[in-house]
Amino acid sequence: MSSKPALTAYQLGSTELQNRIVMAPMTRSRALNNIPNELIAEYYAQRASAGLIITEGTSPSPNGLGYARIPGIFSADQVKGWKKVTSAVHKNGGKIFVQLMHTGRVSHALNLPEGATVLAPSAVPLPGEIWTDRDGMVPYTPAKALTGEQLLEAKREFVHAAKNAIEAGFDGVELHAANGYLLEQFLSPHTNQRTDNYGGGVENRARFVLEVVKEVADAIGSDKTAIRLSPFGTNNYIQNYPGVDVMYSYLAEELDKLQIAYLHINDQSTGNKPEVINLVKEVIRKKFANTLMISGGHTLFSAEEAIQSGIADLVSFGRPFITNPDLVNRFHKNLPLNIKLDSRTLYSNDAKGYTDYPVFEEELLSA
Repeated sequence: MSSKPALTAYQLGSTELQNRIVMAPMTRSRALNNIPNELIAEYYAQRASAGLIITEGTSPSPNGLGYARIPGIFSADQVKGWKKVTSAVHKNGGKIFVQLMHTGRVSHALNLPEGATVLAPSAVPLPGEIWTDRDGMVPYTPAKALTGEQLLEAKREFVHAAKNAIEAGFDGVELHAANGYLLEQFLSPHTNQRTDNYGGGVENRARFVLEVVKEVADAIGSDKTAIRLSPFGTNNYIQNYPGVDVMYSYLAEELDKLQIAYLHINDQSTGNKPEVINLVKEVIRKKFANTLMISGGHTLFSAEEAIQSGIADLVSFGRPFITNPDLVNRFHKNLPLNIKLDSRTLYSNDAKGYTDYPVFEEELLSA
């Protein structure tokens, strides 16, 4: 085995990765009119040396466009825009999955197109505020509970978006069931207070997520379908609850039956939360036989440890990829990382703080 197994090739279903370093999905809010553009294509192409790129959260539905300037993949113009992105990444030798993210109750009406509605499993208020380009920070728009027909339509939207992703040239899709968005809102008893077959016990609360995964896998292939989960996560006011471990044990077992490409576990605590690591080690790793990816504040050293110990097959990196478009090259050559992140430009709408971070050689010249 290489002294750096994270930098060795890996077979992910039908997709061969050049290394085990993954670029994690990160919202960057550059999709004007919710359509991917040349600037977004340049951003991802710069980072194509990652074994796999997972895009920013991309809505499968007008109703899921909760944040300002996030992309969608439900219209012809959006598919056309994403084709520019996938072509640029593939031209540079990379592989790319799109992350399908319906924001659910994490939304404001001003961020949605005309006719769209803020929907969630149940009408549970979300505290706090969200950014809108028109009015700045405003309280979240109260969500309406999905009716039975709207629930079926939401599933159809995920499937349609997945088919659009393949048409746009993506190597696969990752379903975002983490960080407090729509799919995770079904999993939690705090945000899912339904009294039908999609609410109540663990199996009912997991039903919508598992049906979406199965229908997407049936539509585009299980080897092109993946999911992201965040057990013990608390983003967007998702609260921990008794039986979190039971829920994710059940999900791991059921997802294994569907033979999807990978399961992506997001540890939201910097420094690797013990509860998450123990759940992965003791339950998920044993119940889910296919590729397991982990994320959450990793360094190359901790990624190597995770791969060598068998906890994970792939490790995803977030912010290091923002400031180091050549992150994998720096890992290969033991070069120092650029850690100067301009937080003011994380969610702005132009190239500054997006495509202008230098590769190592440019840093030397500027120094």
